[in-house]
Amino acid sequence: MTRICLTIEYDGSDYAGWQIQPNAVTVQACVEAALERVVGSPVRLYSSGRTDAGVHAAGMKAHFDVETLLPLSAYREGVNRALPSAIVIREAVVVADNFNARFDACGKWYQYQIYRSNIRSPLHRRISWQLGNALDLDKMIYAAQFFVGKHDFNAFRSSSCVSETSVRELYSFEIVEDGEMLLFNVRGRGFLKNMVRILVGTLVDVGIGRLAAETVEQLLLDGSRQDAGRTAPAHGLCLMDVWYEKM
Repeated sequence: MTRICLTIEYDGSDYAGWQIQPNAVTVQACVEAALERVVGSPVRLYSSGRTDAGVHAAGMKAHFDVETLLPLSAYREGVNRALPSAIVIREAVVVADNFNARFDACGKWYQYQIYRSNIRSPLHRRISWQLGNALDLDKMIYAAQFFVGKHDFNAFRSSSCVSETSVRELYSFEIVEDGEMLLFNVRGRGFLKNMVRILVGTLVDVGIGRLAAETVEQLLLDGSRQDAGRTAPAHGLCLMDVWYEKM
């Protein structure tokens, strides 16, 4: 038995998220079906995590096992020929038998994009949150610093989140201006359901003056979901990379 890890890129606009669901088209289901056509038998993928409906990925990692190893090109070029245009295998590598795409991950990098203009952009509409509001960037950057480190992010997770603990560690939280685009680069060990989207939505509420920047610090101490900001739309979020000490 050989274990292989895939790096997968996808436009999540038309999918009900990563994970297989009944009566829904998901990214995992599409990749497993394409793998089955190449391998000749059912394949089960184990991913580094899940993305919600509408969320994109540039570097989702997922592993699977095969009894007979084919040339690695079969798991990339061969599988890509069987995939829809919105999904592609970027890389396929052989990994250790005990490698686990989820539990061995040292960190993840998410990027959220906001397009700031009063004129809508057809080109950015599927990959960014388009806001015409004038945002106070200095206040947003100041508030974002409170997120870095190990905190209880209970106020920044979905009410349907089932994780036993809401304590997570963020390595960095950067806000970068790129013309009309505002990029939120968030790196951390792990994330709660909708966490990045709520963090961004809260910062937007700070930026438009709906919340005070200092409120963020208090929310990390004793806040609840109803006290935090809005949930940013899914289509502005992309899983950029997942990294490991070794693969």
